[in-house]
Amino acid sequence: MRKVTGRKRRHKVLRKKIIGTQDRPRLCFSRSNKNIYAQLIDDMQGRTLLALSTSSRGLKNKVGSGGNLKAAEVFGEEFGKRAIEKGYTKVVFDRSGYLYHGRVKVFADAARKGGLVF
Repeated sequence: MRKVTGRKRRHKVLRKKIIGTQDRPRLCFSRSNKNIYAQLIDDMQGRTLLALSTSSRGLKNKVGSGGNLKAAEVFGEEFGKRAIEKGYTKVVFDRSGYLYHGRVKVFADAARKGGLVF
């Protein structure tokens, strides 16, 4: 329980500094034991511009188990490509209070490799 409350506290502090706009949306990353989720969000209008997860129809077959480092890498590249297709190249990375290592770091590096700039 302490782990979850600490992460939520860190996320609250981070969200005071990070704001997504239409030109530079917020890339919100979230994870569970089985899957990884990411969204591009415009906070000014309160809209989700792009949402994807490892349990999505097209990705489920590519990644197999969605909760490991390999899945995070494949997912990050695919997310970057889809964001570029929608016309978003620059984003603000919101790690949701998670420490920047493991799946978070692998996803971020793969998203950069896929074409996103942050």
